[in-house]
Amino acid sequence: MPSLKDIRNRITSVKKTQKTTSAMKMVSAAKLRRAEDASKAANPYSAQLKRVVSSLSARFGEDDSPLFRTSTGNRTGVILLTSDRGLCGGFNTNLCRAVLQQLADSGVADAQFVTVGRKGNDFIKRSPHTIVEHYGDTPPAEHPRVINEVVGLTMERFIAGELDRVLLAYSHFVSVLTQQPTIETLFPIEPPEAEETDEREVFFEPSPEQILDALLQKYVQNCIFTAWLDILAGEHAARMTSMDSATKNAGEMIDNLQLYYNRSRQAAITKELIEIISGSESL
Repeated sequence: MPSLKDIRNRITSVKKTQKTTSAMKMVSAAKLRRAEDASKAANPYSAQLKRVVSSLSARFGEDDSPLFRTSTGNRTGVILLTSDRGLCGGFNTNLCRAVLQQLADSGVADAQFVTVGRKGNDFIKRSPHTIVEHYGDTPPAEHPRVINEVVGLTMERFIAGELDRVLLAYSHFVSVLTQQPTIETLFPIEPPEAEETDEREVFFEPSPEQILDALLQKYVQNCIFTAWLDILAGEHAARMTSMDSATKNAGEMIDNLQLYYNRSRQAAITKELIEIISGSESL
């Protein structure tokens, strides 16, 4: 049975932890607003660009751009976006497990990973898959450089025929309480659904080839950029929710420890009174 001093020390320790989790929750809440605004602001442009490129993929084929090339092979590359820091519940773990499950269902034994974020890199290192390149602890000023390097690396390998497809895996920010693991096919660029196809005749100036080269690279960069914005917003949302739960759990633990301390103290006082009374009666 712990002594009263041990219980007091435990209560003090839990109170310090509660202050830490509460502070982390407030910091994440402040950062979430900016990250959420940035993510939502990028969505309209991203959606329109995706519709344009998907429509072009229905008009052109592999002869116009190798990024439209389809293959029956199973050599797969994965761009995995996760956070660098933990304490955000299952935000990163759920995504990594979903990626590995999809690869297993597709029969891919050794995918080529480009990991952006330390948590995803640590998870994939324990799997049979190969990490080709890793980017971790990237400051905001370096985000454009990292995106350009990732796009250049994956596009070169796909165009050279080293990969049959490239997947983009990230957690899509839906709301503060919901971050949905998302796995999209980045290469080859897929045509839209039949009902979304635009049948109008389109005239290109300059030539379609010149437009495609610039447009497709910008499209891929935008896909990774918007996914990264989702990761940043989702990380803060998941951490805020997780720290809020931790703060509440710490409060409940303090209440239980305080109750246990009061009972133990009352029992000790009662025991001392019994000993005094028994001693006086023996005299």
